[in-house]
Amino acid sequence: MNIHEYQGKEVLKKYGVAVPNGKVAYTVEEAVEAAASLGTPVVVVKAQIHAGGRGKAGGVKVAKSSEEVRAYAEEILGKTLITHQTGPEGKVVKRLLIEEGCQIVKEYYIGLVVDRGSGRVVMMASEEGGTEIEEVAATHPEKIFKEIIDPAVGLQTFQARKLAYSIAIPTELVNKAVKFMQALYLAFVDKDCSIAEINPLVVTGDGNVMALDAKLNFDSNALFRHKDILELRDLDEEDAKEIEASKFDLSYIALDGNIGCMVNGAGLAMATMDIIKYYGGEPANFLDVGGGATTEKVTEAFKIILSDDKVNGIFVNIFGGIMRCDVIASGVVEAARQLGLTKPLVVRLEGTNVALGKEILAGSGLNIVAADSMADGARKIVALV
Repeated sequence: MNIHEYQGKEVLKKYGVAVPNGKVAYTVEEAVEAAASLGTPVVVVKAQIHAGGRGKAGGVKVAKSSEEVRAYAEEILGKTLITHQTGPEGKVVKRLLIEEGCQIVKEYYIGLVVDRGSGRVVMMASEEGGTEIEEVAATHPEKIFKEIIDPAVGLQTFQARKLAYSIAIPTELVNKAVKFMQALYLAFVDKDCSIAEINPLVVTGDGNVMALDAKLNFDSNALFRHKDILELRDLDEEDAKEIEASKFDLSYIALDGNIGCMVNGAGLAMATMDIIKYYGGEPANFLDVGGGATTEKVTEAFKIILSDDKVNGIFVNIFGGIMRCDVIASGVVEAARQLGLTKPLVVRLEGTNVALGKEILAGSGLNIVAADSMADGARKIVALV
């Protein structure tokens, strides 16, 4: 789950991470009032969307008067920002962060991720702050320094100091940088983050080390123990189909193709998308109904798939282990009847109660194309669409 920059900074502030003072604004008047309450000669007007690259897209402005704050707020609120992370459709700005300006001496990068290779949390640091870390990694990998953190002891002081010296933090500010890194790590672990990215981390003219930007992502599987984080969810920033899928415990991700997929099991879903592409098709989604799907869940899955206007056909690929093929077949028939399905539908069933499942499909009277294997099903749906 993603949250906005201003929300991330509020979370980090509770752990002692230094951040600029700021307030969220939903209207132009609120933006002007927020700027006045900060009482600083310079404020920054920042678009709040779940995407990076806002500055390059015109979503970050420096204002030196209330008139400029008003003008920038009017310009950015309601604007569709298109960045490298939003895709060509962009995202509409519905809220702003009004933040006190600061004198930036130098920009750095600090990030925490879960490294699957080592099975540990890794802190990364670079003195190339303010640019995409992927770009730095591609062009200057030697400028990214890493420390693998032992979960039993956490980020040690010597590790943080090593990173601070590696990225040339001024000597007199190393202790502040160490405190910053350790506070960031504590927040990362305590809140079950999957990513914590500070870009840029800045050294200011008055000798502070602070997060000028903050990106926090959270492990959705851990949200049950973080009700405070769950309350920060902004549904306006998420795909409507993915929101609907989450209500029925369906794993759904929208893609750009025209063949809807309904599969049980994440691995089989990935393989299904691969084989569709192998035979020249393009999957419209990843959709895993899980091992305990009911007729109702299957029906809702069909509704979600068909709510995508790009879908021209559906491939149902089920391997029944825990999942029973007759339950899936009943759900497919019920959904097709409820929705008046007219688009091509190919179904491949294998596993528990497969014979009964095929009987249900064959006796439905619906135009359902049966497949003998995953490859056969992929070939048939690609040909039909």
